[in-house]
Amino acid sequence: MAKHFKIIAIMANPDEPAALESVEAVAAHLTAADLTVNVSYKLPAPAEPANHVEVSDTDMAASADLVIAVGGDGTMLYAVRQASPHGVPVLGVNRGRLGFLADIRPDDIAASLDAVLAGDYSSEKRMLLKAEIYSGDKLKSSGIAVNDIVIKRREAARMLEYQTTVNGKYVNVHGGDGFIAATPTGSTAYALSVGGPIIEPGMDAIVMAPICPHTLADRPIVISGNSTVDVEVLNNHNAEAEVSGDGVLIDGIDINDRLRITVADERIELIHPPGYDYYGVLRSKLYWGHDTRNRHQPKD
Repeated sequence: MAKHFKIIAIMANPDEPAALESVEAVAAHLTAADLTVNVSYKLPAPAEPANHVEVSDTDMAASADLVIAVGGDGTMLYAVRQASPHGVPVLGVNRGRLGFLADIRPDDIAASLDAVLAGDYSSEKRMLLKAEIYSGDKLKSSGIAVNDIVIKRREAARMLEYQTTVNGKYVNVHGGDGFIAATPTGSTAYALSVGGPIIEPGMDAIVMAPICPHTLADRPIVISGNSTVDVEVLNNHNAEAEVSGDGVLIDGIDINDRLRITVADERIELIHPPGYDYYGVLRSKLYWGHDTRNRHQPKD
């Protein structure tokens, strides 16, 4: 059953002029529809002040029926992390480069918003990952991620050695630049660049992918979303290592510290305008069926 959205929060990167331009268009269209618009206090106030409220990013999702993220996938990931604790769905306007998550093109803002507000949209729930860093039995830090949890060493010339277990069963000792645990949503992000597979977003699965492994036979694997993944740092070769979620630092991780990765209890609901096709997105963003050999060649 379609939801009725009355209070809509808008998030965007305040340093992106193109995104701010679309924020103005979105806010004006929603205001004309007599909806309450919550805009991040970080953003310039819309020209049309009626029904407009400035709210902090951490508070706006709690009182909204829908969050609209204007920007690239980074903005979408940020908005999802703000919205997920409150169970508020997220809709994306793409002003970035790739746009795997943000569906609406700038030229389609009015038509797409009208369709969504009229209940003509599709929605889907996607899993998140929870990361917990332990020192002994003590929990040091935790965080959630839409795309991936990553362990990396900070110095390029050093190798990180770590051990992985799944549901308490030993998997392997790895050496390399680090490790990625990705959701199906994140399978088209960092994990894809290290040779991981593309996972259909409705699946409950986790991709475990080593980053630049020292042994070429150390390959990505896919495990059940019901699994518990533990990663223990064995040797950092005197280099600092850190854990991040969706590229945002969670905490440093030391030798004998343990990172536990599980599927988070909450899920995020993504709203898609009419015509959304996941496989069409893959074809478009990954240039399937296109000859890209000369796409970036300089012209004579």
